[in-house]
Amino acid sequence: MLKRYQVLLPDWLEDYHKFLVDSYDLSFSEVLRISLCIEVLTMVPLLCPEYKQGITAEEISKLVKRKLEEKMDQDELYRFMSKIYFEARKAVEYRLAKEKKQKKKLR
Repeated sequence: MLKRYQVLLPDWLEDYHKFLVDSYDLSFSEVLRISLCIEVLTMVPLLCPEYKQGITAEEISKLVKRKLEEKMDQDELYRFMSKIYFEARKAVEYRLAKEKKQKKKLR
């Protein structure tokens, strides 16, 4: 389920996301969601080295480059995005569960 939030962005970050919107033919919201998910997939393995994710930063980079080189159609892009969303959700659930366990230990 999607929730609505108001997000204030500095001009340079807005410009970059507008560039991504044009480059990938996606909505601004989709670009923000995928950016946040990629951030999760980048940070969780650094914070929790034992976590084994289903997609690496290198794989994401290769797929992004493939889209920019126009070797990926929109259907493939949406499948790729679905995988990113799925893997980011797993990473978030793992991290939140781990934090919850640590808080219980401290009590």
